[in-house]
Amino acid sequence: MRIHRHRFRKPKLDIQQYRVNARIKAEQVRVIGAQGEALGIIPTVEAIKLAEAKEMDLVEVSPKAEPPVCKILDYGQFKYQKEKEAKKRKAQSKEIETKGIRLSVRIGTHDLGVRVEQAKKFFEKGDKVQVDLPLRGREKAHKDVAEAVMVQFLEMLKAHYPLRIEQPIKFQNGRMIMVLARS
Repeated sequence: MRIHRHRFRKPKLDIQQYRVNARIKAEQVRVIGAQGEALGIIPTVEAIKLAEAKEMDLVEVSPKAEPPVCKILDYGQFKYQKEKEAKKRKAQSKEIETKGIRLSVRIGTHDLGVRVEQAKKFFEKGDKVQVDLPLRGREKAHKDVAEAVMVQFLEMLKAHYPLRIEQPIKFQNGRMIMVLARS
C-alpha cells in the first residue's frame, strides 16, 4: 500500500476570528480610532463609512462588550500580527512527551545500565519516562522479582537525577508500569 505523505495537513494555528465591516451584526458600536483615540458610541453603518473614508477597516475586537468594541485599522496588517503572535506562542510552548523504556525480569546488569543511559537522555530533553516490564507465563507468579528490577532501575537513576515518581510501580494487564519525571 502506498503512503500519501502529501495528504497530511499541518494543524492550523489557533487564531481568533474577527468580524470585519459589513459582518458586524450590532446596531451600535463603541469605536476606537486608528491612533487609539475613543470616538464614542456610533451606529455601525456610520462607523463603517468613517473607516472607509480613512481607507481602513472596522474590526470588532471585543464582541462580548455592551456595545461591542470596534477599532478602525488595516485588517490585513492586524491579522498578520495576530498570526505572528500565535506562531511565537506555539514555538515557546514545549509539549512534554512520555518516552517508554522496556525492562525484563531476566535483564542483565549491563543492559540495565544501557536503559539508565537512555532514560538520562530522555530526561535531558525534558521528557517523562514510562518504565514498562511485561510479565510472561510463570513470571506473573513472581511479581516480587519484577518489582525488585524496577526498584533497582529507579535507584540507579536516582544516583544521577532527583526524580519525581508520577505513577508508582503498578501491576496492570500483565505488566509492571511506573512513570518518572525529573524534578
